[in-house]
Amino acid sequence: MINKPSRSAARVKRHRRMRGRLSGSPERPRLAVFRSNKHIYAQVIDDAAGVTIAAASTMEKDIRSALKSSSDVEAAKAVGAAIARKAAEKGVSIVVFDRGGHIYHGRVKALADAARQTGLQF
Repeated sequence: MINKPSRSAARVKRHRRMRGRLSGSPERPRLAVFRSNKHIYAQVIDDAAGVTIAAASTMEKDIRSALKSSSDVEAAKAVGAAIARKAAEKGVSIVVFDRGGHIYHGRVKALADAARQTGLQF
């Protein structure tokens, strides 16, 4: 009988494989998404310098106070819009999307769509 890796181990494996192919540069930083059961986090990262340019999550007071739940599609849309606004303030308009090994569906897709509607290009 073949042992399958756990869901989280399989996600990490997919993420590492993706990270071998994509990287954030000063011209096109990486928009990294991390999704937990309770929250969703997004960061715009310049991998060449090793610096986080902007970050947003459902842990922030202004986002959390406007939400009913921090773990649904509406929360992801709020985080996507917030990260796009913060990136625009720092002069970033084009990014590379890193879905963190997750399927492009549900909360991850909602965050990406909201970021696109607010002005980020990827």
